[in-house]
Amino acid sequence: MWTLFLSILVYCYILFGEATLRDLTPNQIWQAVLGHLEVQMSRPSYLTWLKPTVGVSFENNLLTVGAPSSFHSQMLQSRMINLIQTTATKVLGGPCDVCFVLSGATPQSPPLTNTAGGHSSRHLTRGTGPAPDYPKLNPKYTLDSFVVGPSNQFAHAAALAVTHNPGVAYNPLFLYGGVGLGKTHLLQGIGRTFLNQGLNCVYINSEQFTNEFILSIQTKKTREFRNKFRSADVLLVDDIQFIAGKEAIQEGFFHTFNELHNNNKQIVLACDRPSASLKYLEERLLSRFDWGLSADIQKPDQETRLAILSAKAASLGSPVPADVLSFIAARFSSSVRELEGALNRVFAYSDLTAVPLSLELANISLSDLLSSSNRTVPSSDQILSEVASFYKVDGRLLSGNRKDRLISRARQTAVYLLRETGELSLSDIASTLGGRDYSTIRHSWTKVTSLLKEDPDLRQEISAIQEELTLG
Repeated sequence: MWTLFLSILVYCYILFGEATLRDLTPNQIWQAVLGHLEVQMSRPSYLTWLKPTVGVSFENNLLTVGAPSSFHSQMLQSRMINLIQTTATKVLGGPCDVCFVLSGATPQSPPLTNTAGGHSSRHLTRGTGPAPDYPKLNPKYTLDSFVVGPSNQFAHAAALAVTHNPGVAYNPLFLYGGVGLGKTHLLQGIGRTFLNQGLNCVYINSEQFTNEFILSIQTKKTREFRNKFRSADVLLVDDIQFIAGKEAIQEGFFHTFNELHNNNKQIVLACDRPSASLKYLEERLLSRFDWGLSADIQKPDQETRLAILSAKAASLGSPVPADVLSFIAARFSSSVRELEGALNRVFAYSDLTAVPLSLELANISLSDLLSSSNRTVPSSDQILSEVASFYKVDGRLLSGNRKDRLISRARQTAVYLLRETGELSLSDIASTLGGRDYSTIRHSWTKVTSLLKEDPDLRQEISAIQEELTLG
């Protein structure tokens, strides 16, 4: 929320003139730019390359940013400079150049180990090279604070189960779902629970695992690398999909996985898609991901979105009118991150303008987000009508019980399109299709997602329907 606050503050300062803008420190300006960059790029990239940086100076429209290493500086300058300068120009409301210098900053957080409660635990052996920037566990991300609804109930129950019987119940636990739906919350909640039990727990994302692996080879510290991860009681890996296509990294992770699994150490993986949909991943790894239990997290339905917003408001210690919560829940349905971001925006606007929270204030403060999110999303009726027209079937049969081949294929296609194009949660789809069972809807969506990899006819059918929906 702090980076969002700074972003709005910078914007207000620009409105009132350059003299006020100079009152901000270079790092406050840079933090405001980071707030915008964070939502434009993947979380692993942001945490690895941008989070450790600091604003150093801002003179003559040149923002100088300090990076913790020359390698960081080179990567930012060669790979991300266009996005960064475009974003800085947008935040500052005028031309802005950005350059990177070596700041001497050190990574902020070491590999996560624990000796809580007076229990001794095995620490990961540290190499002599630069320490990797492992993300810390967010103290707000606990299993108790996770808001449970139909879209995530199964995943939450699985997370609880592994904390009660680590290494045995479901190993590995494979959590998957779209961006901002709560995978990281569950993953860190599991880690927090294990740390409280005195276990040696490592939480890392796959990009950092990759960087550490490469560094260990360059510095001839491969033994230290193996010890760091294979001495863990619990290994939590976020965004595992990013090791796809990286053969050497997959080889290293394969042996780490085997060592931990053979010793009954708990492994929990988070991914943005089902394991069956991962391309360029070795079959031997895919098979191991399926050894335990896979649990999906879907977009929250309206009731769950309201519960999430209520919990967020309570955590901020400020009551929010019910009509404001309903307004946000109805208009921001893509992810938990989007929901909480919208509520943060309303809070920040209220604080900056000293205006009490109200429906009118919510409309004003979220107007630009609402206009940018007002892309044309077809309604459920439009999707069902187009599916029925394409397959030449009576649309009423899609919500009926007939199970002949053509109707079943049309119904499963409708489920997929309602989810992917209509952006409905599986719970909402179940209601749309005559109150069908949630597990049936989830099975249909998973089946079509898997079939799309090997059935060119189905890909063509879905593409044709999507094109018609876009033209319509």
